[in-house]
Amino acid sequence: MNTDIKFKYIFDDGYNPKYVNGAYGGVSPMGEIIVNFYLERIPLPKEDIHELYPNGQIGLIKERKPDDFNNIMIRYIQNGIVLSLEQAKSIHAWLGNTILEAEKIETLKQSAKE
Repeated sequence: MNTDIKFKYIFDDGYNPKYVNGAYGGVSPMGEIIVNFYLERIPLPKEDIHELYPNGQIGLIKERKPDDFNNIMIRYIQNGIVLSLEQAKSIHAWLGNTILEAEKIETLKQSAKE
């Protein structure tokens, strides 16, 4: 005989979903899967020094700090997860199905545009 079960979702007061566009991780020595999510973006300078013309107009940038600013990419890590192999497989299956649903919606949106 099947019975129903109800899951209630309780959200922490600080619950605040984050946007991520990448992940980095691997397998721990205990065989758990570690995933750290990040937002990859260009850096913001700590300081810019501009020319200042006698008329008060701000000119070109003369110096930017840090010095290697143009060689930097920021990966801001806000959160991560640790999963057992079985949990990872379950989430993998769920994510695969969710991707299929999202692709169907995207296809419908594209068809509506045509």
